[in-house]
Amino acid sequence: MVASDWPAAEPIETYRLLLEPLRVEHAEEMAPLLHDERLHEFIGGEPVDLARLRARYARQVVGHSPDGVQGWLNWIVRHRRSGRAVGTVQATVRLDGDDRIAELAWVVAAPEQGRGYAVEAALGMAGWLDRQAVRRLIAHVHPDHRASARVAERLGMHATGVLVDGELRWATP
Repeated sequence: MVASDWPAAEPIETYRLLLEPLRVEHAEEMAPLLHDERLHEFIGGEPVDLARLRARYARQVVGHSPDGVQGWLNWIVRHRRSGRAVGTVQATVRLDGDDRIAELAWVVAAPEQGRGYAVEAALGMAGWLDRQAVRRLIAHVHPDHRASARVAERLGMHATGVLVDGELRWATP
């Protein structure tokens, strides 16, 4: 596939949430939410400042890798009633033979965790991906991160036993 063949992120609505396609301007709103050490307990790294987040979003909104072999889909997760941002979800789509597969990730701001937003947003994204002919899902979850493992389980994924950079690979059959 070439870059122009990858699907573009579209708005996705769930019962409580709106998944809004990422824009560079979201960095101002998201920087304070993502600048929380607690979010890095399992994913590693450290919070980034506004300039670096803006630069990251500028790369991501292009929608594909520089060589075009991956499609990049990124959404800001908003609470529908209040309009406040509560996190992000993303899918990196690639081909495995003729099949489209997606590697998923989700982040919910620390004060918003424990409300089921990650599951709801990830399920909404997975349904949208299914309509885009993406049939297989993969996620990488720190072995001690039970909340993210539960999200993967709700998506129909199973732990594969394969460790990649210290994270356990989960996949749909």
